[in-house]
Amino acid sequence: MPFAAVRKVADADFPTRWGHFRILGFEGLTEPGDPTRKPVESAVALVMGDIHAETPVVRIHSQCLTGDVFHSLRCDCHDQLHLALKRIADEGTGILLYEQQEGRGIGLMAKLRAYELQDQGLDTIEANEQLGFEADCRHFELPAEILKELGVTAVRLMTNNPEKVEALEAAGIHVTERLSAAIPSEPSFERYLETKREKMGHLVS
Repeated sequence: MPFAAVRKVADADFPTRWGHFRILGFEGLTEPGDPTRKPVESAVALVMGDIHAETPVVRIHSQCLTGDVFHSLRCDCHDQLHLALKRIADEGTGILLYEQQEGRGIGLMAKLRAYELQDQGLDTIEANEQLGFEADCRHFELPAEILKELGVTAVRLMTNNPEKVEALEAAGIHVTERLSAAIPSEPSFERYLETKREKMGHLVS
C-alpha cells in the first residue's frame, strides 16, 4: 500500500521496565487514487538512545492482543516482544515499531474465528485462507516510511521473517544484519512455529 505521507502525531517520554524510551505516534496517509485506500494506518515507535550514532537494532512487531496483553501460549508474540525490548535496552539504543496488524493483518475478530478453525484441526495459514484472507496480509510499507521519517537508512533487523528483510530493502532501507528473534518453543505453539517455518519460510535461528 503506497503512502502519500507519513506524519508524526505525538512524541512523549516513555519510561518502561526495560529503560527509558521515547514513544512516537505515526499515521500513514494513502494516495487518494489507491484502490486499497484506507484513511489512516497508524503505528507506534519506541525509540531508545542515539539511533544515528551507529546502525540501530530494529524490531517490527505486529500487534497481538492475545499474546502481548494476555500472554497467550498459542503464539510466540509476547516472548518475541520482550526479547526485542531487552535486546534494545542491553544495547542502549534501538527502535521497536509496533504496528496495528492483529492476526497478520486480518484483525482481531477474524483472528479469533481463525482460532476456532485451528481448534478444528486447521493450521494458522489454512484457517486464514478458509476465511478468505491471504496467509499474511501485511506488507510493511509503513514501518519503512517511519524509519525514513526518523532519518534511519540502515538497520540491524530483529526478525525470523525473510519478508520483513525484503520489504525494507525494497523500500530503500538497508538491512546490514538479521538478528534472530527465535525463542524457546512451547508444546502449545510448536505446530504454529512449524507452519511458519515450513509454509512461510520463517527462519529458526
